[in-house]
Amino acid sequence: MRQKRFWLAICGIVAVLAVALMLPTQTVAASKYKLLYKFTGGADGGNPYLAGLIFDADGNLYGTTYKGGASGDGTVFKLTPNSNGSWTESVLYSFSGGADGANPWAGLIFDATGKNLYGTTVSGGGSTMCAGGCGTAFTLKPNSNGTWTESVLHSFTGGADGAGPVAGLIFDAAGKNLYGTTPGGGASGDGTVFTLTPNSNGSWTESVLYSFTGKPDGAYPYAGLIFDAAGKNLYGTTLHGGVVSGMCGDTCGTAFTLKPNSDGSWTESVLYSFTDADGANPLAGLIFDTAGNLYGATANGGNLAYCSGFGCGVVFELTPNSDGSWTESVLHRFANHPAAGPEAVLIFDSVGSLWGAAANGGPTNGGAVFKLTPQSGGSWRYSVLHVFLGEPAQNPLDSLVFDIAGNLYGTTVNCGGGKKCAGVVFEITP
Repeated sequence: MRQKRFWLAICGIVAVLAVALMLPTQTVAASKYKLLYKFTGGADGGNPYLAGLIFDADGNLYGTTYKGGASGDGTVFKLTPNSNGSWTESVLYSFSGGADGANPWAGLIFDATGKNLYGTTVSGGGSTMCAGGCGTAFTLKPNSNGTWTESVLHSFTGGADGAGPVAGLIFDAAGKNLYGTTPGGGASGDGTVFTLTPNSNGSWTESVLYSFTGKPDGAYPYAGLIFDAAGKNLYGTTLHGGVVSGMCGDTCGTAFTLKPNSDGSWTESVLYSFTDADGANPLAGLIFDTAGNLYGATANGGNLAYCSGFGCGVVFELTPNSDGSWTESVLHRFANHPAAGPEAVLIFDSVGSLWGAAANGGPTNGGAVFKLTPQSGGSWRYSVLHVFLGEPAQNPLDSLVFDIAGNLYGTTVNCGGGKKCAGVVFEITP
């Protein structure tokens, strides 16, 4: 029942985001769009959901696909640039849907060596408490012959340890322990924050740092975590839960922090509970600026005149106060054209502008890549870099990444146009 309640909640958000209202076209900033790779949905993978890309030291890109592969249960892939400007895709691992995991939603991280990859799958793992398995945390290590070996660090059971990790993992400052979230499972079925600790024999031990209860602390942490500058306290968001207020009652979501105690336990505090007009249902995680302010996006809320009265989402800032509280400010309210429903974690460029992707909106409900530039007086200027119009790409769900030259890279989960295509990897040159 807990798993059913979680997935019904996710389906509700998806249904809201699918509504498109036609509004006058906004000015789109000049940029150059390039398609790097189009997934077929076959052996090469398909539908990179929240697969934020990462670079290695040699300029190769790595990511995951939710579907496709040898068994149709998703892949880990690599894109290698060629001298002629094209890119070659190779599958490093195809999930079987069994004990090794299935359906990776999130992207990957490297360890300190820059060689081994770590990630999560939302399904698989062998537990019978969840249909198709309750998910895994895994690692991929390269072999001398060019192949990769997958090992499961933890198989979630769907009970107190959590279920269905949608977000990826992060390392602590020492590069030793891993941290993540599950939107299901836990003591109350409202999700968890967990850590994975390596043992001397090569195994890993999972420990739950916090189990959400719904209200007022939040429910269903859909996004991943970040550490503060000190590397001690964790920060994240929950899709639902919080205080009872606004149109969404107690389901607008929260931004939260977890702080370690001397006895090894952790204390959760809600930084902000969303109430609709200020944003609702953050699917994306948070980022810090150099001054210690937090930034994020919500998939719903904001201007409730749009997106069937649910709002098309906002970009927000959380500023710490001297008394320990936080103040939320809305930097931009989306109005569905050409962008709505941002689900991706925002990123900063070198001059302090925020960049992100909106999953939907626009004339074909295909989404857009946008930018927010800080102005004197505290305002932010909103501009759109690229609007997705269906074929060859639509619906960018996850965060973008810069290369050293300032070009942006990302993925879309769909293609549009009715052709055989299951998402793309793209490059945008501002």
